[in-house]
Amino acid sequence: MNGFQLLATGGALPGRTVTNDDLSRMVDTSDDWIISRTGIRTRHWCTEGESAATLAIAAAKQALARSGLAPADIACCICATLSAPDATPSVACQVQAALGLPETCPALDINAACSGFLYGTAVARGLLATLGGQYALVIGCEALSRLMDPADRSTCVLFGDGAGAAIFELAADPTPFAVMLGARGDAAIHAGGPSRAGSAPITMDGRAVFRFAVDALPKCLHAVLDETQLTLDDLSWVVCHQANSRIIDHCVKALQADPAKFYKNMDRHGNTSAASIPVALNELAESGQLQPGQLLACIGFGGGLTWGGMIVEYDPARF
Repeated sequence: MNGFQLLATGGALPGRTVTNDDLSRMVDTSDDWIISRTGIRTRHWCTEGESAATLAIAAAKQALARSGLAPADIACCICATLSAPDATPSVACQVQAALGLPETCPALDINAACSGFLYGTAVARGLLATLGGQYALVIGCEALSRLMDPADRSTCVLFGDGAGAAIFELAADPTPFAVMLGARGDAAIHAGGPSRAGSAPITMDGRAVFRFAVDALPKCLHAVLDETQLTLDDLSWVVCHQANSRIIDHCVKALQADPAKFYKNMDRHGNTSAASIPVALNELAESGQLQPGQLLACIGFGGGLTWGGMIVEYDPARF
């Protein structure tokens, strides 16, 4: 089977930084309370004129430029989001227009909440295998600040906005790659749609979500390791959905793993849902911590309830 490799990344964050102290002036909370329960210190919220689509376009432009590819090389564009500003045109179609991708390039949005980037990567690989082409653009983007109830201290402290993008190659040479996905209809995390009167805030059963996440993370990691016949020692990085530092710490302990392999950035960005994994990948690449030839696992879990895991090799060297 052909390999599937990560070639380049991009990222974008909105202009407003919101600290825990800022939130303490909005709701009954405190910096200590938020940090002790989530590990989050700051998050970014969209300003006027910014949206999930504008962030997606900025991140995608950066990833394309870093890949060394031309717009005509991109054979599909998939955007994972639950907070698109428009029902149509999709964010993916807005990215297609902004980047000048060819009209033969299918573009579509998907919604698998916090697992969306992994779902999007699997869809992109399937489209390349089905329709032809070598390169795919996959984006995760959110403007969750537009979906929150600012008076609900149990949720408004958690979420941030942002976008991350990745260019993948369907390569002739076989490389370690695996992806697994799952779902269970459950409204432990819920965001209302257009049928709701008035606002459509995010609601969440925090305890149920924690129990789900600490089960899903190791399950997904073991599944993709077993499929590739790799071990945790073979991986340079494990990039989990950045929901809560306690979830990751709990699983690291249960796995008896090296915590240094588990990247964290929720302290700076909060929970950005579908954007969290690609934003983290971009930070690793930009900082030089992600090196050519390294293998990494990406693990997502979130609303739906959905979950997913992926092992992929980072290989930007060809450009």
